[in-house]
Amino acid sequence: MSYANDVLVETDWVADHLNDDSVRFVEVDEDAGLYAKAHIPGAIGFDWQADLQDPVKRDFLGPEDFGKLMGEHGISNDHTVVLYGDRNNWFAAYTYWYFRYYGHKDVKLVNGPREKWIAEKRETSAEVPSYDAATFAVTSTDDAIRAFRDDVLTSLDSDTRLVDVRSPQEFAGEIISPQGYEAENAQRGGHIPGAASVPWSQAVTEDGSFKSEEDLRKLYTEKGVLADGAPVISYCRIGERAAHTWFVLHELLGHEDVKNYDGSWTEWGSLVGAPIEVGS
Repeated sequence: MSYANDVLVETDWVADHLNDDSVRFVEVDEDAGLYAKAHIPGAIGFDWQADLQDPVKRDFLGPEDFGKLMGEHGISNDHTVVLYGDRNNWFAAYTYWYFRYYGHKDVKLVNGPREKWIAEKRETSAEVPSYDAATFAVTSTDDAIRAFRDDVLTSLDSDTRLVDVRSPQEFAGEIISPQGYEAENAQRGGHIPGAASVPWSQAVTEDGSFKSEEDLRKLYTEKGVLADGAPVISYCRIGERAAHTWFVLHELLGHEDVKNYDGSWTEWGSLVGAPIEVGS
């Protein structure tokens, strides 16, 4: 299938490049224990919490620490980074957005999660690869793809489209977070005023690969997200599902002005004075 940008690789391409030293495969799962059981041979495994988040403040790693982490795992600025993971690439898409934020453009996503690779009976390994240390230097940040709470507040009085990619129950305020995620609760349920509800899962097919460009454009156009080239901000609960939708809108559909609000509902739902709507 054809998309606006060449940012996806199919499982056949992965199989053909397992021994390509110019490529680094990286698995990032919600369930970090999955990597140890089976992964694409040669793939590096990152724990999205332990490895990719700042140990002190609620934020992702700063540029120096991010570069150090990549270098220690043998990823350089010259490598093509190919990401995949569980849950239909939630945290793989988040990490993709993270790489782009720190200026690494040679990054791609497998068109389908680890479950697709395994279902196709592809080769897997439990061996943790060892690569020589490399140099990964962050020289810039792309603030055009990240939204902070003040950006969202300002957007409420503009033509910016907000897209809430959580479940309809979260959007309506019937639940604050899905079962099992209570530790990430906000103080209140509901959604940001004016946001369109387009659950992230509507962008993928049954095997977790992305729908066609035509189907995706129709989905987000009919929901009012893509309109007259207006800016878009996506959000969810902690930013990973929103990064998945950011990937669809910005990378697959080529909508230029799209930001991921990674503070998302755990921040907005606990802010004093932040407007919140309930109901669908």
